[in-house]
Amino acid sequence: MPAKKVCIVGSGNWGSSIAKIIGYNVKASNRFDPMVNMWVYEEMIDGRKLTEIINTEHQNVKYLPGHTLPRNVVAVPDISEAVKGAKILVFVIPHQFISKLCDQIKPHISGGTIGISLIKGIDEGPDGLKLISDIIREKLEIEVSVLMGANIASEVADEKFCETTIGARNEANGHIFKELLQTPNFRITVVKASDTVELCGALKNIVAVGAGFCDGLGFGDNTKAAVIRLGLMEMVAFAEIFCKGPVSSDTFLELRLADLITTCYGGRNRKVAEAFVRTSKSIIELEAEMRTGRNFRGPQTSAEVYKVLKKKDMVDKFPLFSAVYLICFEGKEVKDFITCLQNHPEHM
Repeated sequence: MPAKKVCIVGSGNWGSSIAKIIGYNVKASNRFDPMVNMWVYEEMIDGRKLTEIINTEHQNVKYLPGHTLPRNVVAVPDISEAVKGAKILVFVIPHQFISKLCDQIKPHISGGTIGISLIKGIDEGPDGLKLISDIIREKLEIEVSVLMGANIASEVADEKFCETTIGARNEANGHIFKELLQTPNFRITVVKASDTVELCGALKNIVAVGAGFCDGLGFGDNTKAAVIRLGLMEMVAFAEIFCKGPVSSDTFLELRLADLITTCYGGRNRKVAEAFVRTSKSIIELEAEMRTGRNFRGPQTSAEVYKVLKKKDMVDKFPLFSAVYLICFEGKEVKDFITCLQNHPEHM
């Protein structure tokens, strides 16, 4: 079998961290082409093109400073050129850009191409919930797996031990991606429950916003533990309603719980929510100040989930998810967040 060409679609903090892993792994396997294209949205940094800096200094100085990227990872500013000849596409971009980018990629896709999404988020489609992998699958007409886990990008780049999950409807593809992405310190479990894995990767960020509210209000770890537990219950209930096929409790307890806990204690969504309480600035203002190339998915995901719940007349069944949205975007007092915990259906 000819070696498969890999293209990483995205080059932010998470994308550059993954590029470190992929760049080294492809050189150790006959399955993959040793040269990897990484699509980079071109920016000027101190008068120089970011792609030029990456390709000469082998460092993404804006989004992953202090880390050397493998020399076989080549930054390409034109998406058509980046995906040319690629049989494996790794998507690591903010979810709001995925639809338009897929339209640009589509003419350059050949048969047998497969993809994997590392994008945390969901969309509201005409029939309700829309997973990002479904958008890619439908736009490009390729098989798409997902990777989600307790993976803070900077810690992955620092090669600190962590676990992650690949959801793959096609088991053979799941193991191809495991070979491409696993390292001694980035351990992967492959499961078939792709939709559940992806949905939880998005929903956990809403819970992390609630955890950040607790920190900003000084509620302490006992309250945060309650938020995590109640948030997990809402995640399970939401998945049972909206996922295709049965939802296994093992997927949550064995694979997703660590992701949820990590995000609620160390993630960016928790950080922006704490700052929202302490500074009284809007979510939009804080995202502009704190982003630096990173994406705060929790508030936006809460808005997308709220729209879906409202359309299904299920807002009251998910008080924590709903409260996060109403506080972030509709002027509900953040101090009232504790009320949604006190009066949660789990306590009735």
